[in-house]
Amino acid sequence: MSLPRPLVRLAVLLTAVGSALAGTVVLAASASAHVTVSSADAVPGGYGKLTFRVPNESETASTVAVRIQIPAEAALGSLRAQPVPGWTITTTTADLAEPLEVHGQEISSYVSVVEFRAAAGGGIDPGQFQEFALSGGPFPDTDALGFPAIQSYSDGSESAWIEPTIPGQDEPERPAPVLSLTATADSGSPSTADTATGDEAAHEGSHTDDPGALALFFSILAFLTALAGVVLGVRANRRTVSS
Repeated sequence: MSLPRPLVRLAVLLTAVGSALAGTVVLAASASAHVTVSSADAVPGGYGKLTFRVPNESETASTVAVRIQIPAEAALGSLRAQPVPGWTITTTTADLAEPLEVHGQEISSYVSVVEFRAAAGGGIDPGQFQEFALSGGPFPDTDALGFPAIQSYSDGSESAWIEPTIPGQDEPERPAPVLSLTATADSGSPSTADTATGDEAAHEGSHTDDPGALALFFSILAFLTALAGVVLGVRANRRTVSS
């Protein structure tokens, strides 16, 4: 026995929309898995707080260390790390080819690497994330700064977030965290670092400008609209048959 045409259309629509939604969810998940950096107050020539968000990509291992590199072009005269319970912090310094002048003083070396390492048995478990904060300045007079990072796991593997993002080209597989100083200076809203809570899902849902979230919203809206049309078609077909 063949199904009424409206029901056949509904089945096809459900299959297509289901595939689209699944693809959108996967895209949103992969896009949010990068190590990122944000700030609410970092501007060229000023001081501010940098917050690095580190999600755990592994399904079986914990993130046990994060090494953040500060390249020479992003060198800061002053840099401090915010303590994180259960993690130790170590810093490495490097000499500058050209000294920085900060408040009338020349600085010939700077903090080039900051490492956060979890205590034995600790770390970022699968399905979780952690934020690590640095504070310092003055920031160079530029639009953006890159901070390559290495994420180490309990199984000995590493994720090197070191690839540069080039304008006009596709995002690399492992992009280095990039801080936009121009966007930060123009924005008066709190950063994700200052508004983050322990519930990542609630926090991510507050970002209405997230491409994955918008795509998912419009996919669901289109599905509901189409479903309403199919239901009306089924009702109209039944009225035609009964008459």
